[in-house]
Amino acid sequence: MENEFQDGKEEVIQAWYMDDSEEDQRLPHHREPKEFIPLNKLKELGVASWRLNADDWEKDENLKKIREARGYSYVDICDVCPEKLPNYEVKIKNFFEEHLHTDEEIRYCLEGSGYFDLRDEKEQWIRVAVKKGGMIVLPAGMYHRFTLDSDNYIKAMRLFVGEPVWTPYNRPHDHLPARKEYVDRVINRGGSQTVEAR
Repeated sequence: MENEFQDGKEEVIQAWYMDDSEEDQRLPHHREPKEFIPLNKLKELGVASWRLNADDWEKDENLKKIREARGYSYVDICDVCPEKLPNYEVKIKNFFEEHLHTDEEIRYCLEGSGYFDLRDEKEQWIRVAVKKGGMIVLPAGMYHRFTLDSDNYIKAMRLFVGEPVWTPYNRPHDHLPARKEYVDRVINRGGSQTVEAR
């Protein structure tokens, strides 16, 4: 499934190494010179991603295939912007705290855009920009964080296997089984194929 629906993916998902600046988290934070990362690098870190038709998501057979193959039974839609998200400032600050989950984090961008930051095997930050049509799956146990970009808006579909558990475990939580499994499977092996759901 990870090799399907890849045409044009680079138009809606890009990745690069981040600088160490403390400037506004919504800025791109490119290094100088810019260091873009091929999307295969994300796959080595266990991240799955696709390009889908966000204009027709309700009838999209490709989305349906991904959901069935990976067991994503739960779906909801979340608008993240100052006007629509209650307690916006608190929540956006919480999203940007480095954390992990004991289950996958699955997001499908239906409108707008945002940044998912994750660590590579050497603990360097990688910024992953996701735009309308991009779907990304961060594996359980991967440290990451999220922020909007300077447009301050994303409408995202959240998917989950079974009943959703949104509990973030702020770093450090290296003792959790999900983290140990991720480190053993991906980091200690120098990268591996994306993680299958279920």
